[in-house]
Order: sequence, then structure tokens, then C-alpha cells
Amino acid sequence: MPRSSQHTAGPRVAPVEPPHDAETAAALEALGAPIALFRVFARRPERAHGLHGWGRYYLSRRAALSLRHRELVIDRTTRRCGAEYEWGVHVAVFAAKAGLDAEQIRSIVDGGPDDGCWTDPGDRAVLRAVDALCSTNDLSDDEWGELAGAVGEEGAVDLLLLCGWYHAISFAARALRLQPEPGTPAFGDYRS
Repeated sequence: MPRSSQHTAGPRVAPVEPPHDAETAAALEALGAPIALFRVFARRPERAHGLHGWGRYYLSRRAALSLRHRELVIDRTTRRCGAEYEWGVHVAVFAAKAGLDAEQIRSIVDGGPDDGCWTDPGDRAVLRAVDALCSTNDLSDDEWGELAGAVGEEGAVDLLLLCGWYHAISFAARALRLQPEPGTPAFGDYRS
């Protein structure tokens, strides 16, 4: 299926390519897989190391959100922001680990929290919170109550930060015009 027009041109900022000096190599190693986004961040190793600290928390078991809820936040936020590059990376790497099936991924792309595939109230609360934050930059008292009831207050705080963080990642991925990583899906792969 065709990709969105954001992927027709090359990246605006070239990702670093090997061979790398020791500082750049260390920054890339800290970030993980050498995807284009990380290779752009590693153009300034100090930036890469700063980003690594936050990433190390939210992708760990120390975070107050479960892996599944973290991925729901990331996948829905990147979809709402139109960041197909980052959405595709997360779906390819984490969807199965988070227990997301094809119907749920389709719902993340073109559906909503009231779709029949969302049977867990916690999943619905997380998706509703992301949608509200993306639409209004806020949560109503009812939305906050539903979210905190589902994931706890600490989970709700982590969700706010994670949703905001993936707005920033989405802005970078889109504005940099990063090309899709090999083997990652496109939004169109999950449209009805």
C-alpha cells in the first residue's frame, strides 16, 4: 500500500553514518537500535544521552504504566500526530509484546476507544485520555477520574508525560521527513 506523502522526499537532516567517532558510537549504543531517528539525535551526542535518560525510564518496568498501556499511549499519540515513521517502528517492535492484535491496531489507526475490540476498561481509559489530550491539551475531571481509576495516579502522571513526549518525537519524525524503517507497517496497512 502507498505511504503518506510525508515519506516521498529524503530526510531533511542526514542521520550519522559509520564510521563513528567514539562519542557518537557511545551515544548510538545508549539509544539502542540504529534507526534513522536515533542517528539524527546522535549528530549531537549530548542530545542523544539526554534523550536516553528519559527513554530508559518510560520503556522500563520502573514506569508506572504497563507495557501495554505505554504502547497504547505511544501508538495512539503518534497516529493522532500523523507520525507514520514512529508509529510504524513501535507497531513493528512492540505491538505483539504488548498483546495488541490486528483489530486493535486498526482501531488505533481509524477507530476509537468505544470500538468492540477494546474490552478492558483500562485500555479504553488510556485511549480516551490520549484522544482528549491530543484534542484539548487537557483532561476533564471525568476523564482524569476514569484514567486515574484505571492506571492509578502515578500511571496517569506518566501517561501525561509520555503523550507529550511522543508529540515531540512525532514532530521530529515528521518535520525531519524520515523514511520508513525497513519492515515497518504504514497506516494504510491497517485501514479497512
